[in-house]
Amino acid sequence: MARGTTTELHWWQTRTFVACVALASIIPLLWPEIPPLVDLPGHMGRYRVQLAIGDNPWLSQWYDFRWQLIGNLGVDLLIEPLAPIFGLELAVKLIMMAIPALTVTGLLWIAREVHGRIPATALFALPLAYSYPFQFGFANFALAMALALNLFAFWVRLGRLGKLRLRTILFVPASCLLWLCHTFGWGVLGVLAFSAELIRQHDIRKDAIRDSGASHGWVSAIVRAGINCIPLALPMVMMVLWRSGDHVTGKTQDWFNWRWKMNWITMVLRDRWMAFDIASVTVLFIILFRGIRDQTIEYSRNLSLSALFLLLVYILLPRIVFGSAYADMRLAPFMLAFAIIALRPRHGLSLRGAAVLAVLGFSFFAVRLAGTTISYLIYDRSYDQAIAAIDTLPERARVVSFVGRRCRDDWAYSRLEHVPGLLLERRLAFANDQWSMAGGQLMTTRYPAARGFSHDPSEIVSDIRCRGQFWRPISTALEHFPRAAFDYVWLIHPPAFDPALIHDLTLIRRDGTSALFKVNRTVTPRPAETE
Repeated sequence: MARGTTTELHWWQTRTFVACVALASIIPLLWPEIPPLVDLPGHMGRYRVQLAIGDNPWLSQWYDFRWQLIGNLGVDLLIEPLAPIFGLELAVKLIMMAIPALTVTGLLWIAREVHGRIPATALFALPLAYSYPFQFGFANFALAMALALNLFAFWVRLGRLGKLRLRTILFVPASCLLWLCHTFGWGVLGVLAFSAELIRQHDIRKDAIRDSGASHGWVSAIVRAGINCIPLALPMVMMVLWRSGDHVTGKTQDWFNWRWKMNWITMVLRDRWMAFDIASVTVLFIILFRGIRDQTIEYSRNLSLSALFLLLVYILLPRIVFGSAYADMRLAPFMLAFAIIALRPRHGLSLRGAAVLAVLGFSFFAVRLAGTTISYLIYDRSYDQAIAAIDTLPERARVVSFVGRRCRDDWAYSRLEHVPGLLLERRLAFANDQWSMAGGQLMTTRYPAARGFSHDPSEIVSDIRCRGQFWRPISTALEHFPRAAFDYVWLIHPPAFDPALIHDLTLIRRDGTSALFKVNRTVTPRPAETE
């Protein structure tokens, strides 16, 4: 593992710089009241049920909430102490603000531990703190990955210092807590720790068995690396207990979907402006390509192996794991991030050349940060409009929401798919956007009167029936939702539809193309859809 030999630190290698860029990374999230991340409002609805179901028994008529040991509890556990202090919305916002900051510190800390100094090229990886999985609002996953990066840096540091007994003592509970946060983070930490330990053991054995064949050295290193990673293995028992219960649902499927695997790589920085986001990804690949062709830059064996292991996992991961979609997509940005921080200057690179790279890397980070900030300010306006409609509704209302989507996967979409979750979070009202997958999270929906309109994805509607999706056309949804089960209908940027379909609904609020209706029970409804 190559480490710097000089004591002088350049501006991009100081603790002050790391602290400043970590703080700067939270700027896009400072203004929005609700972080405009696709799934997050839906999660916030679940957090409200978690906190309030004991004092509001009517919630039990709609939802079943049970604490259980699952590998998907990161934010769910943190809001227990934080919500009473800050309130639920601010607590969630603070947690989400911490994720990009922890991602930045984790990447830079890893680079420092492996290279001895933070290489200027590592700054190009920082925009991946706002990668597509984070934009999607995978809250527990994003938190677990940010923690996994910092834990991996700590793992490498303790190994470098030879404090293996201390590492064992600390990482047994740390790995269990990381698994509780999200299984994915624990799995990635295991892959990274094994790759780093493999290089360390090989380097140790290389001197001891200099006369032995290379294969013998690697075989011995693999065995020793596996033994040293045993402190990370305890969550495997928890994993077996979790996934072997009768209550667990969800399929694992869609293996080796090469088209989408290529798409996920081009989308690692997907936010709002397609040209800007793809151009930014192109910059990352130019930096990676320069590491191959430029004689003044090289790849670290340690982090290159980590990136290679992540690539293999990425290839082998299906798109859906235990019913949870986008499993492989979530890994793509971290795979690229490790490839970038694996780069370091050779001795032939001058201080001026390194400084130029640092300025370019920091400028890239600043430009992406500014773009994300502007994007979030625009999204925040649509969230404010939705919140204004929510605040007009009474508590305990039963609301069926229909959010318009096109069959085509537009690069920038509204991020309003789970805004109905704020009905539950703010008004303790029924929202039909909640996920209901036993064993996947703590809450499931149980509102039989709603029939096929009780949970996700019943809140998403399109103009026509979309191939490969469970979304209803808006005409089908408006015609067949059970009127007796709901008090209000909330249309959020719906596709065009025949006004005759809402003949028994009374308009009470309109904001542009969105509208809120009250179900008029004096008008005979159309027959309800049976499922």
